[in-house]
Amino acid sequence: MTASKNTDNNNNKEQEPIDFASIQNLTESEAQAIDQLILEELTSDVILINQIGHYIINSGGKRLRPMLLLLTAKALNYNSDKHLLLAAVIEFIHTATLLHDDVVDESDLRRGKDSANAVWGNAASVLVGDYLYSSAFEMMVRTNNMRVMEVLSKTTTAIAEGEVLQLLNCNNPATTEEKYLDVISRKTAILFSAATRLGAILADASPEVENSLAAYGQHLGIAFQLIDDALDYTSTKDELGKNLGDDLAEGKPTLPLIYAIEKGTPEQANVIIEAIKAGSRDSFNAVYDIVKATNAIDYTESRADEEAEKAIKALEPLPESEFKEALKLLAQFSVQRNY
Repeated sequence: MTASKNTDNNNNKEQEPIDFASIQNLTESEAQAIDQLILEELTSDVILINQIGHYIINSGGKRLRPMLLLLTAKALNYNSDKHLLLAAVIEFIHTATLLHDDVVDESDLRRGKDSANAVWGNAASVLVGDYLYSSAFEMMVRTNNMRVMEVLSKTTTAIAEGEVLQLLNCNNPATTEEKYLDVISRKTAILFSAATRLGAILADASPEVENSLAAYGQHLGIAFQLIDDALDYTSTKDELGKNLGDDLAEGKPTLPLIYAIEKGTPEQANVIIEAIKAGSRDSFNAVYDIVKATNAIDYTESRADEEAEKAIKALEPLPESEFKEALKLLAQFSVQRNY
């Protein structure tokens, strides 16, 4: 990373904050319809499914992935209503991954509230996550579109692969930046990409536009996760909605740690290596000082900026509209946010 890039990155952070609410307003009526659809689809005669499903769905969150599908469809002048069903499908899949993630990571806090597994236990969380996955596939069948089902089935497979790869990387300080980016590309970015690709598919967009929008989602998802990595060392518990240092406590070699190991002194590198191996929050303050001293946060934010810029460039084939502009602003928001 060059000094000029780091300066540019700092300047980007000082730009006027993106008004996320104004972007949400563009899809407000559709978002309300999706929330209603989600509540209807969560109705089950198994009471525990209703309880956990409603708890996690109603616990906040930006609904960013469904919003991406809605904005993409509207940017391409889609005029039917299947995008509402697929946006709900995307949210169900995302919620299922959250339930499973919190069990795997042994997390007890999600979006500022007790995680579902902390309230009902691991077994219930896993099984309700499975229910949400199954419901998502049941819903997507209603589109009668094999292309849609192909994209979503490949997406859920890739997410599972990313989860397993992340598990293999846990407590492994030898994880490279390349391997780490492979994990987040599958585990996180692929669902962003699926959301934007599906909007193009519903609108019968050309292969060029479909692939460009899929690339937009992929780059946006990577940028989003990289900022999450940085926020684990720079945000607050209240802003982030989870405990700081969770990644370190879980032994996850995220990009700030990978970079700090590479650029730090042998003594500094050893502190981080041992912390990753131990998977303990006890070393958080010492690791934080090293991450800060090696400019690892600046580097991570710089890499996120690069991905956001690639996302914006991928939007070039789209016709100009307020929805295209909103997609650009979302890319900028992804690297400006503090939560």
